[in-house]
Amino acid sequence: MASLRRAVINVHRILRSSAVANRSSIASASPAASFETLLRPQYRWVSNTTQSLDIDLSNDEKKKRLFNRLLYRSKQRGFLELDLVLGKWVEEHIHSMDENGIKALVDVLNLENPDLWKWLTGQEQPPEAVKTNPVFSALHNKVMNNLNSYASPETRSEPGQPWVRGWDDFKKGRDSPLSGNQ
Repeated sequence: MASLRRAVINVHRILRSSAVANRSSIASASPAASFETLLRPQYRWVSNTTQSLDIDLSNDEKKKRLFNRLLYRSKQRGFLELDLVLGKWVEEHIHSMDENGIKALVDVLNLENPDLWKWLTGQEQPPEAVKTNPVFSALHNKVMNNLNSYASPETRSEPGQPWVRGWDDFKKGRDSPLSGNQ
């Protein structure tokens, strides 16, 4: 639901800025170009374009507001595992970030939860644009170090495989069913 809201807000912002800048450009633009413009803000990691982000770290008030906003976005994603991992990492590192680090953090925060979790845990390979992001790389290293240190190999999936296990797991034992969780 949050991604739909974000997409609608981005569409509204694009249409409003295009209409104000030049009303005739909307009518003359090709449908393919306008469709690509509408999708670019949400899926910027695919096209390797970055949305301009106004980051003002000179004023303490604006800096504190920006840090609080990013900290809230990292802790309240609606995906418990990411809330814990991402929120803790941002809380520890946000005060030492420069402008480029904050832009990289915003790019990571704009990614979708299921994709980000699969990429961080090694279930899927991330796209090259995400893989080269310094914030993503640091988060990925932290998650993988924690998994290697604290999770036994039997509880983890093979690289590239989802972690979904449950009703169709085979139970091993003398009185176990032949298949399923019966």
